Amino acid sequence: MQHTATHPANRIALLFFLTLHFLFLLTSSGRVRTMDEVSLNFQVQSLAQHGSTAVPQAVSGGLFFGKLDRSGQPQTPYSPGQAAAVVPWYALGSALLSVLPGVPPWSKEFVMTAVLLASNAAFSALAAALLFLIFCRLGIALRTALAAATLFALATPVFPYSAWFYSEPLAAALLLAAALFLFASGESAGISAKNAALAGLILGITLWVRPVHVFAAAIFLLAVFVREKKNGLRPAFVLATVIGLFGVACLARNHMLFGNFLDFGYPPVADGKVLNKFDTPILKGLYIFLFSPGKSMLLFAPPLLLAIPGIFRLAKRDRGLATIATLLPLAYLFFYAHFSHLEGGYSYGPRYQVPGIVMLCLGLGPALADFAPRLRKLAIVLFLAGFLIQVIGISTSFLEDQATGRYFDEHWTYRPSYSPIPSMSRRLLYYIRSPKPAPMGLGFDRWFVFLAKTGVARSTLAAGVSFEFTGLLFCAWFLRRALLHLPAP
Repeated sequence: MQHTATHPANRIALLFFLTLHFLFLLTSSGRVRTMDEVSLNFQVQSLAQHGSTAVPQAVSGGLFFGKLDRSGQPQTPYSPGQAAAVVPWYALGSALLSVLPGVPPWSKEFVMTAVLLASNAAFSALAAALLFLIFCRLGIALRTALAAATLFALATPVFPYSAWFYSEPLAAALLLAAALFLFASGESAGISAKNAALAGLILGITLWVRPVHVFAAAIFLLAVFVREKKNGLRPAFVLATVIGLFGVACLARNHMLFGNFLDFGYPPVADGKVLNKFDTPILKGLYIFLFSPGKSMLLFAPPLLLAIPGIFRLAKRDRGLATIATLLPLAYLFFYAHFSHLEGGYSYGPRYQVPGIVMLCLGLGPALADFAPRLRKLAIVLFLAGFLIQVIGISTSFLEDQATGRYFDEHWTYRPSYSPIPSMSRRLLYYIRSPKPAPMGLGFDRWFVFLAKTGVARSTLAAGVSFEFTGLLFCAWFLRRALLHLPAP
């Protein structure tokens, strides 16, 4: 395996991250609408203010989803990993609210939520920058690596999920960071114990974001042996030990709160439906995730048509990365294809398959580097198609489109015929043409539009938009300049 020089790659990765970060800040929705997002919002507040994961404010507000712990405190069913990661944004929001003019008292909570959602803009941008670094350390030319990472960032669900308050962007960044330390560290002597420990720390944190990522822990361990063979025993032991400590702590927390190691705090029933069952016929689930108009991975992430064959090229560069790029998406696919709530609640596209899509995109770099030049024209077509699909998703509220009876049937079962792309396109055209401003929570789904409707001064919002837009232009200009100074291929 060849490695490019690290200095230009690191500099370009930083500029790429900042450019995407400012873009994703501009396109953030700035608000929560689903129970998953609301619950996370409450959990961040409780951690930041009281150092507790209990959410009594959810009960008083009539928005509680979870169960009471053994002390009678209301707990959400979500592990606190993401909430802990977002606490710094809460501190930032508090600082901004202390100095921002034009924010009425009743709007402060909305402004704070918008700041918290900015965390996912950072996590999505970080995931793209990490993927770029992985490609560079595989020996892929910097320009090609950047093109592949841009395909990933703007033409897959990583883009729209940067605008909402779900865990997928953080999980994407963590999984790619673990892959970078284990398989693309630049070390020629195999995987060091230090890098194995760092990857174990990252994967352990991922378990605390969503426990289902235990699949990632197992498959990363297998990938170490596939890549290193007998030499993989020591790094695999270190990796397993560190991950195991986090896993045991997660189970111990369950027992402490609910008296059962495997009780994560989900209520037994929600919306009249038993939760966390595995009763979807596997073939139906596979059809939904592969071919349905509302959840197809191939439809909502067109670059996969290049990435999947690119995995064969990836295997020639690094068998460890090829292993996780193959097995981890399959694990997520078959696990959720049998899951009762495989749609991921109210959400746009295949929410639960986003981590799998991220891993599949490890094949994008080798595909662009090794395939015939004429296929690069296909990459442009796939980019445009994917970008359009993501823009449709973030332009109006997916909840507004789905809370119509077309998404769930009367038994709260997902309708595989639901097709959001045409319906949300029509909704966007309606709001563009309508002479009347859309009511609060409807219309163009951007943070500055929403906050204006809550009463925040337009001058304050204009200053925020100007800052983000200027940052985008500034970082994009420096990124372009850095690329122009690279030696000719």
